[in-house]
Amino acid sequence: MGGKLSPGIYRVHKPVGATSFSVVQQFIAEAQAAQPGKRIPVCHGGTLDPFAEGLLLVLVGQAPRLFELLHAVPKTYEAEVVWGTEMDTGDLHGRPVHQGDASALTPERLDAALASFVGWKAQVPPATSAKKVGGEPAYRKAHRGEHVELPPSQVYLHAARWLSHDLPRRSRLWLSCRGGYYVRALARDVGRELGCGAHLATLTRTAIGPWEDPGPAGQRGWLHGRDLLPWARVRTLTDAEVGELRRERAIPASGVQRPDWALPTGFPDPEAPIRGFHQGRLTFLLRERDGALWSELELRGGL
Repeated sequence: MGGKLSPGIYRVHKPVGATSFSVVQQFIAEAQAAQPGKRIPVCHGGTLDPFAEGLLLVLVGQAPRLFELLHAVPKTYEAEVVWGTEMDTGDLHGRPVHQGDASALTPERLDAALASFVGWKAQVPPATSAKKVGGEPAYRKAHRGEHVELPPSQVYLHAARWLSHDLPRRSRLWLSCRGGYYVRALARDVGRELGCGAHLATLTRTAIGPWEDPGPAGQRGWLHGRDLLPWARVRTLTDAEVGELRRERAIPASGVQRPDWALPTGFPDPEAPIRGFHQGRLTFLLRERDGALWSELELRGGL
């Protein structure tokens, strides 16, 4: 890309085998090469396992402050589920912990099993997840051979369907979920419900909200301005209103416009703040209170 790394969110394709952090490190190295001695904040917008590929968001400059707002929007995946073996990791790199007979599987049985997981459910994360246990990621403990038991968390699966079957060996799956959902855990739990065991052979994140995976050709999509948080409502700010917000004063709640992108029907409301734009840049996140708008966060310099 060359030159200075502009603030905003970048859509990047993470290949199989790479860690999410290694992609972030590439951006940090690029930022340091362009502006030596200047520390530019960089983080990813939600990890992908090394065995998985697909869309990774990289947040640069002020954009890491938007991190929490990415969690509650739809993430879509495609996966290949292998029947007959449950792995301790939930994926092809694990050790078998259960083997069962998949010969009686039919598309109808798989449809019924999958349907029971749609909606808000309690899900136990895989032992090799990035969830923290005593301040340390669970996968580090698991890789040392320690017994890891994670508490269930409430997760949301919006929709799921089988794309194809090669029974009794494998099936291809499409799903849309909220952040924090483990597709490896879904495969494990469907395999347990069917009694035969299952794990993931592949996993691809195809989209987050309206943002699609740019594909493996090395292209990057740079998101800034109105492309950021398009599921949130919009308010254009005058110079005077920016001054009021900086002085921690409210501005009128009038003039709020609809989001630029609509969530899928029935998807839980992410309760996003209102995006405040000044001179075409995302400058404030606003909250409505007592019939007026107040600053929740100022993004200095804008995005």
